[in-house]
Amino acid sequence: MTLPNSGAEGLDPRPLHARIAADLRDEIMSGELAPGAKLPSTTLLKARFNASNATIQKAVNLLKDEGLVVGRAGAAVTVRENRQRTVRPAGSLAPAANGTAYPWLAELAERESAASTTLLAVLDVRVAGDIAAALGRPEGTPAVCRRQLISIDNEPAELVSSYYLPEIAHGTALAEPRRIRGGTPTLLTELGHPPRHSVDRVSARVATQEQYAALRLPGELPVLRTLRTVYDEDERPIEVTVMVKAGHLYELRYEFTPE
Repeated sequence: MTLPNSGAEGLDPRPLHARIAADLRDEIMSGELAPGAKLPSTTLLKARFNASNATIQKAVNLLKDEGLVVGRAGAAVTVRENRQRTVRPAGSLAPAANGTAYPWLAELAERESAASTTLLAVLDVRVAGDIAAALGRPEGTPAVCRRQLISIDNEPAELVSSYYLPEIAHGTALAEPRRIRGGTPTLLTELGHPPRHSVDRVSARVATQEQYAALRLPGELPVLRTLRTVYDEDERPIEVTVMVKAGHLYELRYEFTPE
């Protein structure tokens, strides 16, 4: 929904086509324009935004570039199926049972989406900033970093960097350049460090050059950055992960039980 005068000159300095795309993007993300729904006609959009044909087409092309809508010249433009995804962070902490898929993979399969993980690198690094603070160690402390790219339906979805202290990772599969069957929650449990508690810090950021390229972002859109610290039963940090995903394609769902 567009509030009165929300696009008035001086209040929003962006070009008109960018403002139009922003309003339509919000309606797609909020479900007002549901998957499979047709975008309003050019005639209706021209009247709504007091814009020319060319400006409306530039706005629609932005949404096409972002993968939110599909259509060709002279045909109806529709909201693309399965573009907005809801991520339930709590589900990614559950270990996979023997012989079963990692829980988030199984959940995606139920929605008829195929996911895959590409291991980009396993590195010995020295941590700084919020990573060092989350691990509870001084800056410059050595750690093992596992970097992965998660793809959904053959499109890059999330860039993931996980950090482990050497006393946990060295001599285990965490420090080896190979995928971990069942995921790290399963392996950490097997190593005697079962995850018991997790804290997420979520922020919106402007993408770095690496993130922009890896996620194939279409423009200057924000990314969602989640800094997750996983603790064992003694409240010791056993894993710190930075997860970055395109902000215009995802929402995070958290569920809380009143104490």
